Amino acid sequence: MTFRSLLRRREIGANSYLIENGRQRIILDAGAHPKEKGHDSLPNFNSVPHDTVNSILVTHAHHDHIGALPVLQRRQPRTPVFMTEPTGEVGAAMLHNSVNVMTRQREEQGIQEYPLFTHKEIDGIKGRWNYRDLRRPFFLPESEVECTFFDAGHIIGSAGIMLRNEGKTAFYTGDVNFEPQTITREADFPTTGIDTLIIETTRGDFQRPADFSRKAEKERLALVIRETFEKGGAVMIPVFALGKSQELLVMLHELHQMDLIPNAPVFIGGLSTKMTVLYDNYASKTRRSYEGFRILEDMSTLVAPRKRRKELLYNARTIYALSSGMMSEGTTSNQFAMRFMDNPKNTIAFVGYTDPATPGYRIRHAKQGEKIKLDPQLPEVPLLCRVASFDFSAHAVREDIVSYVTKVSPRKVFLVHGDAPAQVWFHQTLSAALPQTEIISPEPGETLSLW
Repeated sequence: MTFRSLLRRREIGANSYLIENGRQRIILDAGAHPKEKGHDSLPNFNSVPHDTVNSILVTHAHHDHIGALPVLQRRQPRTPVFMTEPTGEVGAAMLHNSVNVMTRQREEQGIQEYPLFTHKEIDGIKGRWNYRDLRRPFFLPESEVECTFFDAGHIIGSAGIMLRNEGKTAFYTGDVNFEPQTITREADFPTTGIDTLIIETTRGDFQRPADFSRKAEKERLALVIRETFEKGGAVMIPVFALGKSQELLVMLHELHQMDLIPNAPVFIGGLSTKMTVLYDNYASKTRRSYEGFRILEDMSTLVAPRKRRKELLYNARTIYALSSGMMSEGTTSNQFAMRFMDNPKNTIAFVGYTDPATPGYRIRHAKQGEKIKLDPQLPEVPLLCRVASFDFSAHAVREDIVSYVTKVSPRKVFLVHGDAPAQVWFHQTLSAALPQTEIISPEPGETLSLW
């Protein structure tokens, strides 16, 4: 059985991988690159012959894992797709939102190939989506390849994928977190009987402080909120609509229940609302903390969208949890920052990753008083508010990944979903920890033996 990366470059990018055993072609994930535009954002699907793939397996609904699925299904029109039910329902909403974003980018930026797919096409391809439960093995169609999904602890519905064939086993982690978050519990992965491990390396170039604890980080966020309110200001928290928004909202609920933050209204905006509705739909159906807790109904401080105007109004001593997390142009957080960041009483609190090419990164690394270009079409805005950063990543820290790989002790490890410095760190560390294991950083297009 062989492995081939369909990425165009060795990086996080548009995740997609081809598995072949001579009779079967299986594709793992079909992501779109968040930094690229048009056809350049897609994996190299042209290298896979038309209508020859037997199965498509999707780990979770983030854009860089599912964003190109309609394009892939167009090229593989008869291929069934397998995923967990939450991934399918949340993924469909994410793809519909992508159509809206691409349509707007066609109008504003003149990207003629956009949209790469349509709302009607998404509705049509869902007929070939098949939902499977965690830890319930099933055989892929017309094959002897057995597949099992395991909870990855990343976002709702996220799963690692085990493939068994001819007495050998490969396990693809997708995005994983081995620590419990607020809603999402830690990964529930197998640790024995794995010959080849295909594992993410996202945080390989990040060393967490030795004294870090998630509890202390939450308390530090509470302190920043209290200090901002004491000055008469408000707090804006840019968040990713899927996963981070829901984790943050329940975290704020916890902090309020513990009397660590005052009884302040919490506003959400953008795509976060639709994602929160879907999270609530699975409040009693998924492996999670706060089972049965429905954010839109049970969070007393949340100002539900139906109770407010579409346009967000600024109020002091208020928390605004707005997407997107990187404050990309045209998003709710970006637009709200125009009239928020020039007030020295306010605070912008970042709780996730910001790419260097985004407005969020520029704000995060700017000096007080520096003028920031939030949107190319609009004037610069001076950064006068406080800026704070927190580590609430949904990805495993590198030490936890090394611990897991060491416990599994596979014959081969394929390092994926990571930039070059991250993969270098993992390659060196794992080679020292497991001298009998072959550690591989696949190059795009390179065909490698899984066993």
